[in-house]
Amino acid sequence: MNTREFKEKIYGEFAKVGKSLSSPKRLELLDLLSQSPKSVESLAKATNMSIANTSKHLQALLEAQLVTFSKERNYVYYQLASESVLKLSLALRDVAEERLAGIEETRQRFILRDNEVEAITIEKLIEKVKANTVTLIDVRPAEEYESGHIPNARSIPVTELQDHLEMLPKEKGVVAYCRGPYCAYATEAVEYLRMKGYEAWVLDAGTNEWMQLFGKESIK
Repeated sequence: MNTREFKEKIYGEFAKVGKSLSSPKRLELLDLLSQSPKSVESLAKATNMSIANTSKHLQALLEAQLVTFSKERNYVYYQLASESVLKLSLALRDVAEERLAGIEETRQRFILRDNEVEAITIEKLIEKVKANTVTLIDVRPAEEYESGHIPNARSIPVTELQDHLEMLPKEKGVVAYCRGPYCAYATEAVEYLRMKGYEAWVLDAGTNEWMQLFGKESIK
């Protein structure tokens, strides 16, 4: 093997990973799997794809060794292959946010409803929690909360919020978070809470952003 052959071989291997990330659906699958392991069926439902199409995308990620799977009875569960895959996914997002202005514009319009919904930072959340002026709620599905959540957060999935308002004292504000800055669950929760007379904010972060600041061991 000469130098050129070596270069072609190495960069060809690198390109396999890049190629596996070239699909928006695969990026969404990685984002979902960063929250918790999931079955093919649940991933298909979350991404609005058929099970067959979801399986094809997962196979592409599997071939690039970005995910692993296990079998439990009649179900196949996928998860991220390693922490470095999560870091790669977040790094890709960070570069896109830095270079493509349209991303933030779209987020402002949809997630923050053109600033009708107010977002707060992790730093501001910590201040409010220390002052005991807010209740922090995790509005993701319960299995994602159980896989890891921000300290002091209560699990109230957005689909169950209406039935658990008694858990939220009105003398305190409410901060809701979900899968991160591009997840709409928290927006939906805050809009509902405000309609019910609560002071409420969206946290512009999720567990992945929390871990970036404080480390994996900070997630409960």
